[in-house]
Formats: sequence, structure tokens, C-alpha cells
Amino acid sequence: MAYRKIEQYDKDVTGEIAGHVRAILRLIGENPDREGLVKTPERVAKSLQFLTQGYSQDGVEVVRSAVFQEPYSQMVLVRDIELYSLCEHHMLPFLGKCHVAYIPQGEITGLSKIARVVETYARRLQVQERLTEEIRDCLEEALHPLGVAVVIEAMHTCMTIRGVQKANSVTTTSAFSGIFLKSEPTRNEFLNLIKH
Repeated sequence: MAYRKIEQYDKDVTGEIAGHVRAILRLIGENPDREGLVKTPERVAKSLQFLTQGYSQDGVEVVRSAVFQEPYSQMVLVRDIELYSLCEHHMLPFLGKCHVAYIPQGEITGLSKIARVVETYARRLQVQERLTEEIRDCLEEALHPLGVAVVIEAMHTCMTIRGVQKANSVTTTSAFSGIFLKSEPTRNEFLNLIKH
């Protein structure tokens, strides 16, 4: 049987959020006591705690929990990391893929730690531009590499299901440091590797 993480929620926080959700349900014209909605406030409260768990995590500590001395000095790329976050302007989801590369300078990290860094910063109220830079800055601080490159491609439901309602729009952001900024061939190698 596969290992399944048991989610723990702060009961006081869950109760307080649930109370506010009940009030919101009333304000939009619903009856929070009707059968289909009785457990909704608690579900929403737990969902919000899950979707914002990044506030209790430190990306640099995540990376530093698995750092290894290694003389490898070529690009390390983890491509197509699934990304789910909440837009801080409307608290609606945005989702997509994140591509992260770095060029080590004597230290590498476990590959899963790169995906965990993405998850740590995505599980906060975000704007895509800041998220892209936070991932870059985290790897810079934790590994002191020769350079870091991050590209995020995401679909924002605040644009697709409300507002301008443009269902096929994708937003792309990038953040580079070190050799990825200074060397066009290195940057181009990364960009070519992440093409689908």
C-alpha cells in the first residue's frame, strides 16, 4: 500500500475560517444549513489551509535538507513541474508548469527538493511574477550556484472564468541570475531544452 500523508489542521483556525465561510454563504443568498452545504464551511477551511501551507515552510531549508558536495558543473534542469497556486487578487487558482535550472558550483541538491521549492512558494497567495523570482532567489541563497533560471507558464482562472473570460490565454514569466543573465548561449540552451 502506498504511503499517504495524513493532513493535520489546526482546529481553532479551521473553526474560525468555517464561521466566516458560513457568513459568506448567507451573504451570497445561500442557506448554510441546507443538506448540501452543512459541511462546506469546514471543507473550505481545510482546503484553504492546505492551499496556503507554504506560509509555514521555508524553501531554503527544504533545499539545504539535501545538499551534496559534487564537482558537476553543467546545467541541472527539472522541467514541467506541475504548479497550483492561488492568485492573491481574487483567491482563484492559477495552474501550469514550472521549469527550473541551475548550474552548480560545488554543491547540488536532491532533484525532488527543486519540485518542493516550487510547491512551497506556490502554496501561498501569489502573483506569478513574484513566485518566479522567489523560486530563483531561494535556489540562489541555498546553493550559491553559477546561475539559476526559472520559467513559469500558467493559466489564471481569474482571467478565464471571470473578467475578460479568455479561456486559452497562458502567462509566461521568467527569472534568471548569474550565468543565465550574462551568457546568451547558456540562456538559449535552457530555453531550447524547455520547448515542448
